[in-house]
Amino acid sequence: MRSANLFVQRWRNRGDEISDTSIFWTELLRDVLDISSPTQFIDFQKKVQLDNIGRIDAYIPSSRTIIEQKSQSIDLTKPYMQSDGSLLTPFAQASRYNNALPYDERARWIVTCNFREFRIHDMQHPKDDPVIIELPDLIHDWKRLEFLVNKNALPPREIPPEETLSIKAGKLVRKLYEALEKSYLDDGIKIAASHKESMNVFCVRLVFLLYAEDAGILEKSQFLKYLKPRILTARDALLQLFKVLSQDKDERDIYLDDDLRAFPFVNGGLFDGSEIQPPRMNPVISNIIIQDMSERFDWTGINPPIFGALFESTLNDQTRQEGGMHYTTIENIHKVIGPLFLDDLTRELDELLELPPSRERTDMLRHFQHKLTTIRIFDPACGSGNFLTESYMSLCRLEQRVTRELGELPLAQVSISQFYGIEINDFAVKVARTALWIAESQMWNSMKSAGEFLPLKSEAHIVEGDALALDWREVISSDTENLYIVGNPPYMGFSDQTNEQKKLIRKLCGSGKIDYVAGWYSKAAEFMKGTRVRAAFLTTNSVTQGEQVGYIFKPLRERYGIHVDFAHTTFMWSNELKDNPAHVHCVVVGFNAIAEEEGPERVKRIFTGDECREVGHINFYLFEGADVFAESRTKPVSADAPRMRTGNMPADGGHLIIEAEDYEEFIRRQPGAKKFIKRYVMGDDFINNVTRYCLWLVDSTAQERHDMKHLRKRLKLCKEFRLASKREATRKAADTPYLFAEIRQPENDYLAIPKTSSENREYIPMGWLDKSIIPGDGLRIIPSATLYHFGVLTSRVHMAWMRAVCGRLEMRYRYSNTVVYNTFVWPRASEGQRAVIEGTARRILEARGAHEGESFAALYDDVSMPGDLRRAHSENDAAVCEAYGWDAGISEEEIVGKLFVLYADALKAVKG
Repeated sequence: MRSANLFVQRWRNRGDEISDTSIFWTELLRDVLDISSPTQFIDFQKKVQLDNIGRIDAYIPSSRTIIEQKSQSIDLTKPYMQSDGSLLTPFAQASRYNNALPYDERARWIVTCNFREFRIHDMQHPKDDPVIIELPDLIHDWKRLEFLVNKNALPPREIPPEETLSIKAGKLVRKLYEALEKSYLDDGIKIAASHKESMNVFCVRLVFLLYAEDAGILEKSQFLKYLKPRILTARDALLQLFKVLSQDKDERDIYLDDDLRAFPFVNGGLFDGSEIQPPRMNPVISNIIIQDMSERFDWTGINPPIFGALFESTLNDQTRQEGGMHYTTIENIHKVIGPLFLDDLTRELDELLELPPSRERTDMLRHFQHKLTTIRIFDPACGSGNFLTESYMSLCRLEQRVTRELGELPLAQVSISQFYGIEINDFAVKVARTALWIAESQMWNSMKSAGEFLPLKSEAHIVEGDALALDWREVISSDTENLYIVGNPPYMGFSDQTNEQKKLIRKLCGSGKIDYVAGWYSKAAEFMKGTRVRAAFLTTNSVTQGEQVGYIFKPLRERYGIHVDFAHTTFMWSNELKDNPAHVHCVVVGFNAIAEEEGPERVKRIFTGDECREVGHINFYLFEGADVFAESRTKPVSADAPRMRTGNMPADGGHLIIEAEDYEEFIRRQPGAKKFIKRYVMGDDFINNVTRYCLWLVDSTAQERHDMKHLRKRLKLCKEFRLASKREATRKAADTPYLFAEIRQPENDYLAIPKTSSENREYIPMGWLDKSIIPGDGLRIIPSATLYHFGVLTSRVHMAWMRAVCGRLEMRYRYSNTVVYNTFVWPRASEGQRAVIEGTARRILEARGAHEGESFAALYDDVSMPGDLRRAHSENDAAVCEAYGWDAGISEEEIVGKLFVLYADALKAVKG
């Protein structure tokens, strides 16, 4: 949070519209939202044509945001006199500018700001009240402005009160934990694992007591009244209290003080176990517990799923060092549990409640309540238990609706004993159990059930262990009725895994460089084979992209018969860490192994944002279509497709590359090398029209290389770089440091496609390069490509296939010749259709030529793409669709579905 904090401090109580606007927004983008080149990201004083020329204070093209900036003394809700004599509020002023903009530039967001507050207007819902963010709140709420720079970010919503309270509670626990650490250090004690364990257990127990006295589980202020008089001996007093809470009243010392004796027996293992050794309680710690955490804070409103995760993060060394917290939001939890089981239960109850009152209806409601008690939820990577806790609370809310309708107040029947988990971290296990107890007490109070909450009568089945090493059937039987597997298993890319973890994943999943999360899919598939168990995981979207799809899901489909029930396509999950943010692109995959002949299948649903589509079948790329896997191929599946290859790979540490700004100086120092310097292009250079060069010494002689001393220095550094490599082929290339490590230079002009391209582009830019230009390994090249090939490859048909099967870098497209190009099925175009496509392809090149000198980054930006180029592409798209026999208006989802069918047929033909 440090960067946001410094920004707030710099701009507190200052800000002039004329002199400070550009500085304020540049610093906000750079220091708070991590935009490295903010002046290229935002337009200041953008002209707009009104009756006279007007100027928008600031405009962000990528998010289509208009910013109307005022000085700090201006009230953003009041109207002010304009130059034409009209009275307009800042928002009305910005709206007038917005109406004068070209349609494709009109605002998605209008932000009015006076350096003290941001008022954010959603132009998709212009009648809604604006979201207001005060400048000091950016220290903690900076992520609410992320929509400015990332269209996949969550909108700047208001933070729900229970979430705000839970975050505050987490910060109080952190404050206490840090004071406990300091107490150890002040006493000269080096903090070891046993001390951390003591602090963790101490905090868990303390939080339960603070919650219990506020929630009425204990008598009002019972804990506070006990501790306050004993402040000078707080450590001994707390240890004695913990011991008493673990004892039945009949087991307690007969000479206990009356206020100790009055505490109930808790049970449940929370206060059992070995003695802990918390640090000495000094005045700072005592004040935090008594004043900050007890007298000044009400724990009853915390949200257990959120707080449990925050609590765990607070006391986790890594997240504390990074300076923030993270958790899976309630919204994202419901993306899993909603379609998996909760939505069906909710619909079933809604239909029952619509029936007219009758004895039969009453019996059906009681049967439904009993059904809720038969459901079992299992999270094999449960962490602090937020999926289990929210699932429990959701079932309880359904039960509450039933009991209200029946007019009865029976004992709550849904219990936390219906919930199961595996977690490798011992402290997270304690937090999960505590969060579930707190959730149970909240539900117990809201249902006003008979009886007393203490002693704890039920306990979730949370097992400490490695979920990938354990047999899940030791935790819960796979034959259990109404069993659902949920969770957000840990993400770890192949390169981040230890050797032991890689071995374990290979054992579970087979070969392939795949994410660690694949182990949970494999364990779940094996567990559910031959059962009616259903599962849904929130995981990184990498498992549904590129080669990983085949590596992970093909063997699971073949061995266990799993198939996709429902899916949430890619959305972004972010943690709360400002200094080390994690922006993870996620999907939800719901799946089962129930054979179709064993019963009618549920309706398949694909969720994209707020939209839901019912489809016939969902494949493992999360598209409607058959279960076909676009696996890596060395040759195109279409026999008449020209070969594609990767450009030349330097593997030189940059020593064979000459940047444009170094070119003249290099020639001055080594004029004889000029004939060996060629234009060099990588993917980013191609897209951004950047000029670079390389040393291309293929035709040089040993004498020439020897005589050029300045060049020899570079070759020496290249040799050293290659020798230090872990890759054997690179070390071998050290024998010829004057050559690229891998040479694949075409003999004629070639079509070039960048290996990596922004996901915000509708079309990956591609085009011809002269044979004299050296393509790097950041380009895919087709030396024998024709206008026809260019037309098909640059069409929305090929782009749809690419988006479906390509790998991703974050969310950027990773174009692969083996997985994307070689698996693409070309149309069986007639000569006439080929001629039409050649014509539309030529018009695309002509449209580009009309904007000579402009980069592909500008020409193919979704906002700034010229109209004539867009029209040329639309004509080409229609011509390519015609060659496939499809209507020009076909959706991308339909295109992908049809291409998967063609691919399956092509594979059969190849194998046949």
